[in-house]
Amino acid sequence: MTKRIAIFASGSGTNTENIVKYFSHHPSVQVSCILTNNDKAYVIERAKLLGIPYLVFNKEQFAATDFVLSYLLDNKIDFIVLAGFLWLVPEKFIKRFNKKIINIHPALLPKYGGKGMYGMNVHNAIYQNKETETGITVHYVNEVYDEGAIIFQVKCRIEPEDTPESIAQKAHRLEYEHYPKIIETIVLG
Repeated sequence: MTKRIAIFASGSGTNTENIVKYFSHHPSVQVSCILTNNDKAYVIERAKLLGIPYLVFNKEQFAATDFVLSYLLDNKIDFIVLAGFLWLVPEKFIKRFNKKIINIHPALLPKYGGKGMYGMNVHNAIYQNKETETGITVHYVNEVYDEGAIIFQVKCRIEPEDTPESIAQKAHRLEYEHYPKIIETIVLG
């Protein structure tokens, strides 16, 4: 039986596109829909180009009503994958999709996690603190930003000549290489 994934994204959707392409001909896993809280996010254009149904929603529809949850249930979603999604996931989703919501973070948690720690905010902090390594963390989602159980981490060195931008590029390369494979492992159990 095919496992159906919903991807939540708030931005340009590079990770989303990478995940969709990885599973495009997969025998057991399908990206069924893409959801975004940002009606100006480029991920919408990617969804159109990739031929994947998408849903745009607001804060009230996400947290105060069952609009988004009903959409997921109507589409028989088995797993939720966060790929640059910036809102805290409400408890009702965590209860309904227990151990079936995963996120990727562009740092080695528990360092550089929490509210406001996303994108270049993370890479700037890593650079300013003169870290010698960075990496990515894939983790389960719970009620607190970036505090769910860690599933997978991979590291890379930071060289003295690295900048926040080159640190970000290193993290992105790790995300593209590893996130789809980790999703596959988790979804297929």
